[in-house]
Amino acid sequence: MQRPPIDLRSDTATRPTPAMRRAMAEAEVGDDVLGEDPTVKLLEARTAELLGKEAAVFVPSGTMANQIAVGVNTQPGDELLCSATAHVYVWEAGGIARLSGVTTRTFEGDHGLLALEDLRDAIRPDDPHYARTRLVCLENTHNRGGGRVHPLASIAAIGRWAREHNLAMHLDGARLCNAVVATGHPAREWARHFDTVSICFSKGLGAPVGSALAGSAEAIRRARRLRKLFGGGMRQAGIIAAGALYALEHHVARLEEDHRHARILADAFESTGGFAIESGSVETNLVWVAVDRSLGTAAEVAAYLRSRGILVSVLGPQLLRACTHLDVTRQQVEFAAEVIRQVEPAMISAMTLVY
Repeated sequence: MQRPPIDLRSDTATRPTPAMRRAMAEAEVGDDVLGEDPTVKLLEARTAELLGKEAAVFVPSGTMANQIAVGVNTQPGDELLCSATAHVYVWEAGGIARLSGVTTRTFEGDHGLLALEDLRDAIRPDDPHYARTRLVCLENTHNRGGGRVHPLASIAAIGRWAREHNLAMHLDGARLCNAVVATGHPAREWARHFDTVSICFSKGLGAPVGSALAGSAEAIRRARRLRKLFGGGMRQAGIIAAGALYALEHHVARLEEDHRHARILADAFESTGGFAIESGSVETNLVWVAVDRSLGTAAEVAAYLRSRGILVSVLGPQLLRACTHLDVTRQQVEFAAEVIRQVEPAMISAMTLVY
């Protein structure tokens, strides 16, 4: 019997554990659009407490949470500032412009991690010719930045500057719990610098569905209206909220295991000719890898790894990403690392001829 592939494409590949499935099956439910689902309400309360905010709202996806945050913090015609590689800008289908009528100005930063020096002179003049600079969006951990943790001191400095200039702050915290585990700083310590914070339950935390947006009671009241407008109103959503609750209670501390596994993969890539870690040291569960042309294209390398039972993401002509998560064991990671160390140009050429 052929063994299932080792899926390193994303931490969204996780499946609910048996215990999580039981919690979901036994969840008490009601109509969440009417505010009557007790499990959703419990999840929202715990999320708000985790992040040190007044309230939170449960939504189907991280993209919806971020796009609601843009709508809550801006008016049409405003401008937001973010990294050129920010998820909210690159991977959310142009929602900033299409859904909220907001323009975006981007900055390179350090592989997507922004410092105050990047933004200090970015505010538009108070003049009718210009869009009103209104919102700063940061991402922690930064996906395209190799899963690196956005330094807390940098976030605090940007937050102080934003308040001085009446700018709102939003944190895309899809993998915020990875930053918490990597640094030991509690989630609320990161969140206190932001007006709104999103957090994803369906990545490393392993729930099958869902994210949340947290902020002030007034911000979340407006967020619920936008959730309905964007099609995110759910009925007996306690079934999936129970998975998210289970994840918060049982799957946060174990993220350190994913981080250790990612470093094993990073070491394998670094010690193999033709590969280089693309965005600095690996700090959490993402490994972005530049593929030298001497090996072939990223797609050709991925095809070879797939032939050995290992799935990775192709995210550029010469760019791969491997992501560790709770469905990948230490034994599987060590096998994947062994295969990576064996990669040679001749192997990739042979695969190309076969295909």
